[in-house]
Amino acid sequence: MKAMVCTKYGSPDVLQLREVAMPVPKDKEVRVKIHATTVTSGDCRIRSFNSPALYWIPMRIVLGLSKPRNPILGVELAGEVEAVGKAVTRFKKGDQVYAISGFACGANAEYICLPDNGNLFLKPANATYEEAAALPFGGTTALHFFRKGRIRQGQRVLIYGASGSVGTSAVQLAKYFGTDVTGVCSTSNLELVKSLGADQVIDYTHEPFTDRGDRYDIIFDAVGKISKSSCKNMLKPGGRFLTVDGQGIAKILTEDLILLKELFEAGGIRSVIDRFYSLEQLPEAHRYVEAGHKKGNVVIRVSRGNH
Repeated sequence: MKAMVCTKYGSPDVLQLREVAMPVPKDKEVRVKIHATTVTSGDCRIRSFNSPALYWIPMRIVLGLSKPRNPILGVELAGEVEAVGKAVTRFKKGDQVYAISGFACGANAEYICLPDNGNLFLKPANATYEEAAALPFGGTTALHFFRKGRIRQGQRVLIYGASGSVGTSAVQLAKYFGTDVTGVCSTSNLELVKSLGADQVIDYTHEPFTDRGDRYDIIFDAVGKISKSSCKNMLKPGGRFLTVDGQGIAKILTEDLILLKELFEAGGIRSVIDRFYSLEQLPEAHRYVEAGHKKGNVVIRVSRGNH
């Protein structure tokens, strides 16, 4: 099969398209023919090994010393079950699924083997493969941090970086939880963030969002670019500051993927997709994501299946 292989840590040039062995499912694994995957900010951090100094040694132990332990990057995917191990009961050949593989990576390829009891579910019935592939990373990350922040109905929530993969999910999920949402983004993304349900939007290129004098129960930095000290005066007593900075891959709960599927099917959330690339163009996709201006998600079309 074809796969994009990360040959060592470095620039997008370290990514090379190669023919590698087709994975064989173990007894409790399924093999998925991947129709769509993504490039996330997390993929770029792994490829470039852009880790905070404090986490350098533990992250190298987790990811691999001189190059990623799994040289095929990519953490989210959607596709079709193509083969099942003999002990698999949850899935059958032909099932349309979506998944997040976490630190195991492996999604930037034509096929992947995943445990049948892992973070693998039938995709939303009304989602294309591209839309389904764009759901898990942003959605589960936002849910992870909202759990930490004990989000609840009636709160005021500010989301900084509201137009990225995590941010677009966070705006929609914060509305699902019944909060009053303020999104912070640049001029070109104001309409997008409003369309996702934000009650207020602040254009950080025109005014410092810290100068308004408003107070929030939760401030969520979805891009890891602001500090708690810069906005501590904006938090209500007992308010919480949350940031993706230095967090690695958020803890994924099974019920989160089920919730995302149900919300998508009910029209409660949608996938925001900025650009599409082919598997061969994956290094170019990394360059675009690394530039830091994407709206929502960047999707890789791996095969020309039913999109």
